[in-house]
Amino acid sequence: MTNPAPSNILPGLRLRQRFPLLALILERFVLSIVLLFAVSILIFGGLEALPGDFATTYLGQSATPQAVANIRQDLGLDRPVMTRYVEWLGNAVQGDFGTSWASKNSVSEQIGKRLGNSLFLAGFAAVISVPLAVGLGMFSVHFRNRMPDKIINVISLAAISLPEFFIGYLLILFFAVKFGVATFPATVYDSMGFLERLKAIALPTATLVLVVLAHMMRMTRAAILSVMSSAYMETAELKGLSAFRSIVKHAAPNALAPIINVVALNLAYLVVGVVVVEVVFVYPGMGQYMVDAVTVRDMPVVQACGLIFAAVYIFLNMIADILAIVANPRLRHPR
Repeated sequence: MTNPAPSNILPGLRLRQRFPLLALILERFVLSIVLLFAVSILIFGGLEALPGDFATTYLGQSATPQAVANIRQDLGLDRPVMTRYVEWLGNAVQGDFGTSWASKNSVSEQIGKRLGNSLFLAGFAAVISVPLAVGLGMFSVHFRNRMPDKIINVISLAAISLPEFFIGYLLILFFAVKFGVATFPATVYDSMGFLERLKAIALPTATLVLVVLAHMMRMTRAAILSVMSSAYMETAELKGLSAFRSIVKHAAPNALAPIINVVALNLAYLVVGVVVVEVVFVYPGMGQYMVDAVTVRDMPVVQACGLIFAAVYIFLNMIADILAIVANPRLRHPR
């Protein structure tokens, strides 16, 4: 007896059978939305669980209970937690993060200015670090197990071992204090010219590049070496193709999926990891804004910054997954 027509197959299963690549992409997108929702609960609930509140910090330890109660009522802190969370999340989805308790300014407007500065810093660091990491990875493979490869590996291990704040302070000591060739603090403003802005962010950019370059370079090297051990690469070498050309023309394109994945993950780290670097260099970005808000327990600002950082990190991870899927021929051309 023949099997019945697949009309009773669930829509999701039918979509996976007919368009497997699209189904995988949609699955990553839905998982990212669910993860961001879960992170929003953790951010809001975690800050609520912290001891003390803004009213006590704002009024001081000598504040009367009635004064604290009045501030809490004005800020809506006397309402149920679930009601405040639903209201906050609904407004955040629409781009409204409320009003700063400390400055009384719109959080969305302040974040708009600060986020641009952070993205400029992270983007410029990415423009330098990504091609440099891929190039050094290929160069290291070309000279594998020889002196250039060993030197690159030692330097990369040292860079990975040092935290970003330590690297930042070393750069400040040598290039800003001793030699005076760099600017500190890294102050930028709206009317600043492009070249002036680049000069101001030279040290924080160098710090971010050193932090992510080593990891991307080592992962690129590992991915290409894995491909180099394949049979078709040995065939290419036997046919007389030069080692460097075989790396560029055959090994690197076939190692594209893991390289894209590690690059995207490090780009996500660049955006989220600017917090420490911005504090070290007093850079007016999202990280500095968030740290300043934490010191005075300005919860709307902390919640907004935490949610935006989480959204950027999750979004870039989703892009990494999607690009890895698209770059994988077995998923692009399923049997």
